[in-house]
Amino acid sequence: MEIISVAEIKNKENDEVFNLPEGQLQNVPHQEIPSENKVYQINPFLEANTKTVSLSTLKNDCIIPVFSKDNEKTLAHQEFIEIAQNCVSKVFSHHTIDLPEVRVSHQIKGRTSSAIYKPVKELLEHEKTQYFERMAFIIRIPSITENINGNEVALTVGGVRAYNQENLYNRKSFEKFKFFIGFQNMVCCNLCISTDGYQDEMRVGNYQELQSKILQLIQGYNAQNHLQEMKQLSQQNLTEQQFAQLIGRTRLYNYLPKQDKIHIPELLLNDGQISTVAKDYYLDESFCRNSNGDINLWNIYNLFTGANKSSYIDSFLSRNVNAFDFTKGLANAINGNSNYHWFLS
Repeated sequence: MEIISVAEIKNKENDEVFNLPEGQLQNVPHQEIPSENKVYQINPFLEANTKTVSLSTLKNDCIIPVFSKDNEKTLAHQEFIEIAQNCVSKVFSHHTIDLPEVRVSHQIKGRTSSAIYKPVKELLEHEKTQYFERMAFIIRIPSITENINGNEVALTVGGVRAYNQENLYNRKSFEKFKFFIGFQNMVCCNLCISTDGYQDEMRVGNYQELQSKILQLIQGYNAQNHLQEMKQLSQQNLTEQQFAQLIGRTRLYNYLPKQDKIHIPELLLNDGQISTVAKDYYLDESFCRNSNGDINLWNIYNLFTGANKSSYIDSFLSRNVNAFDFTKGLANAINGNSNYHWFLS
């Protein structure tokens, strides 16, 4: 497959926009290289019940689940990450690429047959087995950055694999993966993902199909358009009264009767996450209200994506995309041309 880099990326040095022709392998010129003075506290991109592991841990310390009826192996978590690394290296061959940041949850424990009758406290390390049911990872490209409302964002790719969404008790079939390309806000490490940079379900049968679909998604992503939409959020504000109205309506949303909810745009954040947004309106150091109580939509969006860090791995990306669509809908509602007006009425 012939590939191109992200369609339009702004060169900060000469303010040119590179429009890349289709069907050719392109090397994207270097963007702003983070200087030694730019030091960010790297917080987890996802919290909830997850923990961080290294790629070597997945390779060396975890078994690989199989489809039980034919004993065919699944595409392992580490294979997914390595395929993504290969794709990023091809597209952004002249750029700085960070090592993957990996988060896992729902550890599945086991033991070798030699230890079948041993009490748990007597198990030796080599007699224990494990794999993680759910895994999420990101790979940053820190040499491609932009500034939005004083926040530096870096181009980032990543994905999710959740074995709980596979039927491992049957024969091998198409396997499901989630993948995205978007940006990460380096101030808070929140992810910023749009619909055209996200595929909720990549159904593949082998390594080559997964690689092909990842490359297609990266090739189809319009970074410049995504950046422009995010910049526009910083230009519109909600008053304290409008924000209070928004929080009240979002708390009501989850309890609406089905016949009423179908006429209102979807909101995937849960009640506890909305409470976090309300709290951080006052307390978040980077995205709280201003001195007169107003808050711009870029800050609201980051309050949403920050609250979303408490989501489980398998729902994390879809909620992140929904937060962006929801915030854009609020922007349209302010201008009076959106069915999101229910949340502000």
